[in-house]
Amino acid sequence: MQDKKSEKLTFIDLFAGCGGLSEGFLQTNKFNGIAHIEWELPMVQTLRNRLMSHWNHTFEETNKRVIYFDIQKTKELLGGNWSENSHKNYDSNNHSLIIESGLKGLIKKQKVDVIIGGPPCQAYSIHGRATDKSSMQNDYRNYLFEGFVEIVDEVRPEVFVFENVPGILSAKPGGVAITQRIYDAFLEIGYTIPNPRELNKAVFDASDFHVPQNRKRVLIIGIKKESQYCLEDFYKCILKNQDKKNKKTVRDAIGFLPRILPLKKSINIIGKNVSHYSEDTSVLHHTPRYHNSRDVKIFKKWIEEEMNYIPHKEKIEFYYKMTKKKTLYSKYRNLEWNKQAHTIVAHLQKDGLMFLHPDPEQARSITIREAALLMAFPLDYQFIGSNAYCYKMIGNAVPVSFAKSIGDSIYEVMNNAKNK
Repeated sequence: MQDKKSEKLTFIDLFAGCGGLSEGFLQTNKFNGIAHIEWELPMVQTLRNRLMSHWNHTFEETNKRVIYFDIQKTKELLGGNWSENSHKNYDSNNHSLIIESGLKGLIKKQKVDVIIGGPPCQAYSIHGRATDKSSMQNDYRNYLFEGFVEIVDEVRPEVFVFENVPGILSAKPGGVAITQRIYDAFLEIGYTIPNPRELNKAVFDASDFHVPQNRKRVLIIGIKKESQYCLEDFYKCILKNQDKKNKKTVRDAIGFLPRILPLKKSINIIGKNVSHYSEDTSVLHHTPRYHNSRDVKIFKKWIEEEMNYIPHKEKIEFYYKMTKKKTLYSKYRNLEWNKQAHTIVAHLQKDGLMFLHPDPEQARSITIREAALLMAFPLDYQFIGSNAYCYKMIGNAVPVSFAKSIGDSIYEVMNNAKNK
């Protein structure tokens, strides 16, 4: 019989994406994943592939546990009979999967210790609200937390971790603070989270957890009202596990990768325009976007002249001078070798102009592999989907080393309380 001190805890990952949170928790070697729920197929396929190729899950186990399902259909997710026709939870080879009684049937009598997840943040982000004509007031994603609450209520984990952007602290869909809605919803089902007025203390920067990127996130941790755990202990433990003195830089993360240099003239290979080349093509996902000669010239000049630091007005003038197009916003920004990257975002799926490689000789935007390394994904992590989808899933993920530190902290508090 395994000693209590070495027993692994279990978790369910909601809004699992391509697996940043799950990967971090698994890397602690202190948790087993029971289920990972995600509704976008490229992310599902990416996570399934990772669990099989790296974590030695069987094909059947992986397809059963990584659930391709829309969490908004919460009742069907929890208790429905899933089949190929009802929710398409099958792999690319069309192997169908039928699970009776939904998530509850999958869990059966297993104890779920922790539920983790980060509902889509676009509706809460300050940028999202600034660029939406109704300030995201009518966006359905404001209320995706309700599915999270329903699953917590049904499964009754000891602890949950709800990750999101700092913009959630000021979002007020329907004129009511979303943090108050979340607080009330969890209180109603018997769980305690920090008071909304104190959530500003629950903001952490991923760069303090060996992520080579400035990325602030809110962690809403919840426990049962009658819990043996103290909510404050979890936050104290996460703070204790910060490492502000040894921050990783862009150079630490991507400086070792093969250089990718611009061609003197772009070429077409099998119907695809190519603007850059590398003598070493062994690194997966390390191929840049096509950039025309004008953009290559712009990128080189921008980086060489350190134009990140010129006044905003001059950035606008520079864009017009180089492109003859008008804009209200700065279009370019480059990473810097000896600093942390700015926040990697899903907008990378559209273009990489705000994420230029720091080397002016390479004169390009970052590759999928570089974006992933800046999110602390392991070098062997494979992303499945179109290039745009790969950038999107990486930008929406939780950085892996940040997730690992959260997992280590949650385990430490729970294990200490269990063994008192």
